[in-house]
Amino acid sequence: MYLVKVIRSAGGEFRQIARGGTPTHSRLRDRLAALLLMTVGVDLVCAVLALLVEQGGKQSQVSSFGSAIFWTSTQLLTVSSNITNPVSTAGRVLDVAMEIYAISVVAGLAGSLGAFLIKRGDELEQAEQAERGRPRDAAAVGR
Repeated sequence: MYLVKVIRSAGGEFRQIARGGTPTHSRLRDRLAALLLMTVGVDLVCAVLALLVEQGGKQSQVSSFGSAIFWTSTQLLTVSSNITNPVSTAGRVLDVAMEIYAISVVAGLAGSLGAFLIKRGDELEQAEQAERGRPRDAAAVGR
């Protein structure tokens, strides 16, 4: 029964994020949207760069824009692929830069979600205390 309550609560929070139900939900939605758009842009730019630097390599498997976008997308998702590592020095530098970007995105996403959960927990706690008619205690105000 507790699991059903948790799932319903999470579903409600996801709907609130999508709608931007509160300023806290709106901020998270805006951060996620910005991150998604920025990552799509980085993916496309890196695919073009990968195609330019890898296309002429003898052992390179990046031979078309489709294979370049596939390779860059899998690298940014940090899942890797069946395409071999870059053969050119520029391709290897690009690969390392994409991996650094991907790690930064994951860290930023974790930070944003952590900040959201803390802020949302404080909001829910304030609402519960307001329902009971009690003011917030002094220790909680300092957070």
